[in-house]
Amino acid sequence: MGSLRCVNCLLFFVSTVLLADVHSVEQGKIFLSWGLQFHAILLLMERSDTEICFWFLTGTDELRLLAITVATDETDGYKRFMRSAKVNNIDVKVLGMGEEWRGGDVKNYPGGGHKINILKKETELYKNDSNLVLMFVDSYDVILLAKPEEFLKKFLDFKANMVFSAEGFCWPDRWLKDQYPEVIHGKKYLCSGGFIGYAPIFHQVVTDHVIEDVEDDQLYYTKIFLDKQKRDQLKLRLDNKAEIFMNLNGAEEEVEIKFSDDKAWLVNKEYGTEPLVAHGNGPSKLFLNYLDNYLPDKWNFKDECTACSEDRISLDSLKEEEYPKILMGFFVEKPTPFIPEFLNRMMQLEYPKKHIDLFIHNTVPYHKSQIGEWLTDKIKKQFNSITVLQPEDKVTEYQARNHAIEMCEEKKCDYLFTVDGSVVLTNKNTLKILIEQNRPVLAPIISRHGKLWSNFWGALGSDGFYARSRDYLAIVQRQRKGVWNSVFISSVFLIKKEVLKKIHGSFGPSQLDPDMAMSKFLRDNGIFMYATNLHEFGRLLETENYRTDHLHNDLWELFDNKLDWEEKYIHPNYSQNSNLSIAIEEPCPDVYWFPLVSDTFAKHLIEEMEYFGEWSGGKHEDKRLSGGYENVPTDDIHMNQARISHYYFTIGYERHWLHFLKEYIVPVNGRLYPGYHSEARSIMNFVVKYDPNRQYYLRPHHDASTYTINIALTRPGKDHGGGGCRFLRYNCQVTDTRRGWSFMHPGRLTHYHEGLPVTWGKRYIMISFIDP
Repeated sequence: MGSLRCVNCLLFFVSTVLLADVHSVEQGKIFLSWGLQFHAILLLMERSDTEICFWFLTGTDELRLLAITVATDETDGYKRFMRSAKVNNIDVKVLGMGEEWRGGDVKNYPGGGHKINILKKETELYKNDSNLVLMFVDSYDVILLAKPEEFLKKFLDFKANMVFSAEGFCWPDRWLKDQYPEVIHGKKYLCSGGFIGYAPIFHQVVTDHVIEDVEDDQLYYTKIFLDKQKRDQLKLRLDNKAEIFMNLNGAEEEVEIKFSDDKAWLVNKEYGTEPLVAHGNGPSKLFLNYLDNYLPDKWNFKDECTACSEDRISLDSLKEEEYPKILMGFFVEKPTPFIPEFLNRMMQLEYPKKHIDLFIHNTVPYHKSQIGEWLTDKIKKQFNSITVLQPEDKVTEYQARNHAIEMCEEKKCDYLFTVDGSVVLTNKNTLKILIEQNRPVLAPIISRHGKLWSNFWGALGSDGFYARSRDYLAIVQRQRKGVWNSVFISSVFLIKKEVLKKIHGSFGPSQLDPDMAMSKFLRDNGIFMYATNLHEFGRLLETENYRTDHLHNDLWELFDNKLDWEEKYIHPNYSQNSNLSIAIEEPCPDVYWFPLVSDTFAKHLIEEMEYFGEWSGGKHEDKRLSGGYENVPTDDIHMNQARISHYYFTIGYERHWLHFLKEYIVPVNGRLYPGYHSEARSIMNFVVKYDPNRQYYLRPHHDASTYTINIALTRPGKDHGGGGCRFLRYNCQVTDTRRGWSFMHPGRLTHYHEGLPVTWGKRYIMISFIDP
């Protein structure tokens, strides 16, 4: 009987079309309208032995699509869903907004019957509209990827009255798995996160039987589908190959994003389909966030980030007194190099300081004095307020970070901007850029110089820690630029005031580090955190190997943080040494003079030597040498020297200095002495001190080197009187030395020289005998 009815449907449909074709246009319209109405009446006749056939009724031109979702709160996921609907011109009816959710904890347990009870009432309005196709989808973890016509076309291709999405897990009742129809290739089990059907059948399904709010919605639909009589009568099907619905749980590896010029779309590699809905069910919500960075119409290779301009705000038209209020937090939670530079750099941010309340938390005794010296009255007057917590306050990191949230709210701030001491922000507009991008939580992407280690993650592993997302390398290397929905951010980020009230206590206490705890809290509560690489912002410092047992510990950062070390310790004009259009000075024959190290380097090296304090005294007997005897002794400290008193203490700078010679001396030597290729070998590297009360001059001698460098660490006329170097063979001397500048001259045979007497003060020089 069912087959006969479907044939009758088809015959009637064809006859109606023919009538419309034969008669005049107006008559055809009348016949077609009457025929469709009569046809719908036939189709809606309910008989247990009858298949209800809607798919013969019309083409996509006559059908309308209405998406229905249930959402009780405008979460970030909901806003994303609504954007995807707007982009694709899909009408959406949102049910339950503002209502109390009574469907249970569906994140962790079965539940969701509340959704069905909401749908029962709503679909009553459409139960007689046979030209309406209803599509239910979740909203918090769903993205719509196509326009209504594409949905309708694929729905019609199923030749069914209702199509449910499918997945690879039989949930919540795994004991029902053997009752499902066999599927040769595709997903076998129903998923209630998405389904589409003609409005009359849709209503009939959601009103099939009673369900309590806390009962499971997926089990409700599963029972209907597994009833073969109902399945056949209502013509229910599963979307086994993700033609329409792509449930990502357990299937992330099946999908990929395809790009073509200005387009990006989702592809299921397993089935060769192009899904129209991406559903991040179960633990796949973070993978959905990855897809969200590109789909729909968010990023492509031609235009790059097309969504980055959405929802932006501008500060350009604001007067200074109208700028948002900021609580800016500096966090120094472990020994960190270059803290004075960090503090000075943060002062250079382009933002009205009177609109900033500054909060500083430091747990490292070594940095206490650095912060105290920076906090001058001049600095304090620039900010609206300053709060400092030092080690003696005994406030832990997570407590301090939580306190910053509370303080921000107390001061009625608009944003919380937190920056760790390991952050080097070189973009003075960073704060403005983050504000104008207008995201709930936003971090500027920065990484360790020359490395892939950054302050954001694109994916999580099964252990809850870092996993490399498919696009991580392209993002961190800025091959792809945009604003990226991320699973973890740290070190520097901006939080809007609307988010602050939702994240109290998010930094701990926890078994996780505070940044991990915060990111997990945001993920668990559906608050999106973004990271942007639209601009260059700066870099991260390496801190793991930083020690504080020296006086100026930044001197030892040549290997771990070379760029910052150079900025602090290399002479600002050093680069001109490689510029062939700039002559290098030659005050004496084959004696060259060039800028090498900064004033800070000279000052710190002297202070480090005096802090060490084990000067040789300028004696011939020298236990530091293999033979125990120095022919032409100086009062010096070697770079490999150690002191043993109450505890073992070493300068420990020889490895760094030999690297320094290769990096900064060999290139200059190659220019000055063409044809000679230096290996930068040196076993004699030492700081010499000339003092009228100790050793005040050095007698004539040859150096045990192929060539020697002699770096002035002090200023004649300011730090000492007299001094300098005289080359006897050429009767040429240089007395007006320059701090941070180096001589380079041959060591043997030709350049017999002496150290001229110092008359007052102290003169310090750094010497290396290279390639002995």
